[in-house]
Amino acid sequence: MPAIHLISLGCPKNRVDSEVMLGVAQQHGYHHTREAREAEVIVVNTCGFIGPAKKESVAVILEMAAHKVSGSCRLLVVAGCLSQRHPDELAGELPEVDHFIGSSDVMKLGDVLAGGSERMLVGNPADWVVSADSPRMLSSRPGSAYVKIAEGCDRHCSFCVIPLLRGKQRSRHPDDILREVERLVSEGVVEINLISQDTSAYGRDLGAAPSRRELADLVQQVAEVSGLRWVRLLYLYPERLSEPLIELLAQHPCVLPYVDMPLQHAADAMLGRMKRGHGGKRLRDVVTGLRDAIDDLTFRTAFIVGHPGETQAELDELCDFVAWAEFERVGVFRYSDEETSTSHSLPAKVPPLVAANRYRRLMALCRRISRKKNEALVGRRLTVLVEGVSDEHDLVQMGRHGGQAPDIDGQVYLSGTESLPVPPQAGQLVEVEVTQASDYDLVGEVLSLDGGSVAGGGGGVAVSLPVVGNEGWRSS
Repeated sequence: MPAIHLISLGCPKNRVDSEVMLGVAQQHGYHHTREAREAEVIVVNTCGFIGPAKKESVAVILEMAAHKVSGSCRLLVVAGCLSQRHPDELAGELPEVDHFIGSSDVMKLGDVLAGGSERMLVGNPADWVVSADSPRMLSSRPGSAYVKIAEGCDRHCSFCVIPLLRGKQRSRHPDDILREVERLVSEGVVEINLISQDTSAYGRDLGAAPSRRELADLVQQVAEVSGLRWVRLLYLYPERLSEPLIELLAQHPCVLPYVDMPLQHAADAMLGRMKRGHGGKRLRDVVTGLRDAIDDLTFRTAFIVGHPGETQAELDELCDFVAWAEFERVGVFRYSDEETSTSHSLPAKVPPLVAANRYRRLMALCRRISRKKNEALVGRRLTVLVEGVSDEHDLVQMGRHGGQAPDIDGQVYLSGTESLPVPPQAGQLVEVEVTQASDYDLVGEVLSLDGGSVAGGGGGVAVSLPVVGNEGWRSS
């Protein structure tokens, strides 16, 4: 079988597209290899959201292009958001690339592999949404998978170019989502992470009642799939969540009390420049309401510092807000002045050095809060999804508890596994007592298996997934 090597850059939503391209390649007789030098076809699924991500994408493309000279590569394919955003510029500046595929054109990889396809395969970004029938090969660790419930976004945030890259909001029908979830669970997945550009807006584009669907209805149906243990919601917009959804987050045994809601800032004037559609009071009300309603809530958020017009007083207000809210997880981005964003034309640009200092100040505050929250877990018993051998040491296993999302949050490093009759396997849920805490990670002694064994399920494809490190994909 010919070999394909795929590198997926950026967010988990991009990862789903990468997994579909792996499925397409498998249908055409290709197997995935971790070694780029062995691959006849190399695909780089790019991120084009902010400047550092674009630079990262170009650097990886050039690195992979070298394998056309020194390796087995005969086709280099560049896909995703960067192709969608700058197709003509890339085509002119990167003659090494054989094909460019847009963000809604991932299925066209089949045409490339079949041969005879044109070089430029970048169409309308709103032409496609993943479905249960899309070929897909998971790249996540055993037991876990992302499910994209919608594509595109209808918001108009000043700093964001997602609508340009992904088009308007397009929600999948719940029946289609459920078919995909049921298949994944039958293959051994116990954790489903529901994602989209704006998960709060799920179903609003499906028409008037009774066609319109609510997010809470979907979450309820997904959580009832037999064999599923964890359901996690990612990328909610800071608006009041419906009472049924809050009730699910607070009470349903399979819906994790984990809210991922990028707030972006806290100062009223700054939120106005960002065109967020609300002020700081709403954010305080949302945080207070969720904390009051949901026990053991893990609140993950993200902020941007250095946006045009941001003053020192507004940065101080943001830091005061974070100190008050004590978020468990925070990603911090330095503003990237994207030429096609509304904010690009705003005056009072913040100098890069000032933005970097503000980034360090906010991250230091978030790190202290994270350490405090982790130390409060010492002595507690938690259910942990085993992910396999640690990134730090071959003899140590690692996993995540329910308050740690895959790829972006910390880890639980496992001890005491040698005393168990059978060592825990990747994809298995175990009971752990937390014994140590650091800024972002925990150490826990495995007490027992909790009966959620799915060893060997939910993954098995080792796809290289570089991460844009200091720009917020990984949180504090």
